[in-house]
Amino acid sequence: MNLASAYLECEAITRREAKNFAYGIKLLRRPERLAMSAVYALARRIDDIGDGDLPPAEKLEALAAVRTQLDQLDVDSPDPVLAAVADVARRYALPVACFGEIIDGCESDVRGTRYETIEDLVGYCREVAGSVGRLSLAVFSHAPSERANELADSLGVALQLTNILRDVVEDRGVGRVYLPAKDALLVDCAPDLLGPPEEVARLVAFECRRAEEWFDEGLQLLALLDSRSRSCVAAMAGIYHRLLRRIERDPILVTRTRVSLPTWEKLVVAAGSLAGATP
Repeated sequence: MNLASAYLECEAITRREAKNFAYGIKLLRRPERLAMSAVYALARRIDDIGDGDLPPAEKLEALAAVRTQLDQLDVDSPDPVLAAVADVARRYALPVACFGEIIDGCESDVRGTRYETIEDLVGYCREVAGSVGRLSLAVFSHAPSERANELADSLGVALQLTNILRDVVEDRGVGRVYLPAKDALLVDCAPDLLGPPEEVARLVAFECRRAEEWFDEGLQLLALLDSRSRSCVAAMAGIYHRLLRRIERDPILVTRTRVSLPTWEKLVVAAGSLAGATP
């Protein structure tokens, strides 16, 4: 596989599939933009297996196959995504084990894991999203500090919690309940989220406050990044932060529709990130 062609394929996947991620990636220099497209493409592949239509046993087999491929990354692979990731790994000291964490999280999804406490849920968020934050940081900084990795992880948790709150009804429809059972009982909501919309809205409002705390922590990462990387992260985080605040203003909305930001507003956030605006 020609590496230039491999990266072009990863860019095409990112343009086609990334709804919010792409706004930040576009602000990077070309080498980092290509690297992040490769990271996204592989993370997306893993996620698509977990969310796909295969029977659970076949999903787990497919995830195990990707795990094996990660141990055999080769720039000469005929698979464009794997070839590009192999090249990124050698150029940026990519922590490839983070992809294994994403697989761990997807396996939990396939098995229908539910979470008793917020600590349990945060552990899952670290696997599926904190890992992406740490992968991204390796591209942004060749020698990220321990503190930077911790903050990238925290920002990933904030983004994933926001995703979970946005998709709470959609996920419930396919048998996935992420919000902690103990929190649900605390606000008089049925842990299976099958009660009245008002109950679910109370729980969503409660968890919005938790997500805000993770944003407060994770956004401290911006001060540790160079200007282009800072703009990229600020754009992605800013879009999700606005989404969270929209949910906070009217939590019952998530029981009626899939809350999202219009394209124009995402572009405003991206433009503001270039100007140094705080998400």
